[in-house]
Amino acid sequence: MKKIRVKTVAIVSLSSGMLGEPFIRHELELGLGRLRGYGLEVRFSPNALRGRDYLSRHPEARAADLLWAFREPEVDMILCSTGGDDTYRLLPWLFDHNELAEAVTEKIFLGFSDTTVNHLMLHKVGLSTFYGQAFLPDVCEPDREMLPYTRRCLEELLETGAIRQIRPSDVWYEARRDFSQAALGTTMPAHPNGGFQLLQGPPVFSGEILGGCLDTLYDLFDSGRYADSVAVCQRYGLFPSLEDWSGKLLLLETSEERPPPEKCRRMVEALKDTGIFSVLSGILVGKPMDEIYAEEYRRILLEVVDDPSLPILWNLNVGHATPRCIIPFGVPAVVDAHAQAITFAGR
Repeated sequence: MKKIRVKTVAIVSLSSGMLGEPFIRHELELGLGRLRGYGLEVRFSPNALRGRDYLSRHPEARAADLLWAFREPEVDMILCSTGGDDTYRLLPWLFDHNELAEAVTEKIFLGFSDTTVNHLMLHKVGLSTFYGQAFLPDVCEPDREMLPYTRRCLEELLETGAIRQIRPSDVWYEARRDFSQAALGTTMPAHPNGGFQLLQGPPVFSGEILGGCLDTLYDLFDSGRYADSVAVCQRYGLFPSLEDWSGKLLLLETSEERPPPEKCRRMVEALKDTGIFSVLSGILVGKPMDEIYAEEYRRILLEVVDDPSLPILWNLNVGHATPRCIIPFGVPAVVDAHAQAITFAGR
């Protein structure tokens, strides 16, 4: 794929419709100003601003927006507004008649959290994507400016159409709790970051990265959140086959729900039951929000994986904890824990 210098960004709401709610307007305007400050043209998909209630009732509208964004020739980059919890419901409108496969063109697709499902959809149709940031939580961050580490990653993607390397952030931030207009210009407390931490296995390993939010992946195997999530995802073969996972690096990060250790164990065990840990080349794990349950999560991973030869790299600045990097999916990556770097091949 040739390099893309982004000129036009399409913002889509594929999960929650929060972006269209009046109480979020001050953040939307802040984010729009920041994107336009890069000289970008910003377009909203036809249903992106229709609000939570409408988009919850109309997954077909969300699916139509994704198809629209790929079909619009001027759009260089598709940026998800935020996450949510029911993106699997788009599957029938994207796969029943090969709609997504026929619409997909080589564009940047960026999102995280429940957007994990969209990444898996696009993986099925052969598109490499980018995981780790979204419009509301990152571009619209209420601080005086975007968080510096987050901003540098986004700027690299906008300027080059690629991410060449990620290194740890020097700091991490406590989760923001106030998103009101009064919070504009306020700063979150920051703490020194510990860097990439090798929990086990050799310090250098490689493979293409795929994965995302552990909570979302669990919904592919457990119907506790939605009664039909397992059946729908199985019907469309959303979770890749073991052959597809062979040699890959699995990215995992936990959500803002901060799952308690007992649930985290069930989630990791559900992945183990697929056989995935026997074919992977390594596991990459994002920092949990506020480092809550960090020790318990580490212990659970080691106990459930139960294979000391499989490398596990902990404490990546990706996912729900801030700041956030951007990780390319579907391109060769080399992890060097000693050098504190993950390097990606050209796209």
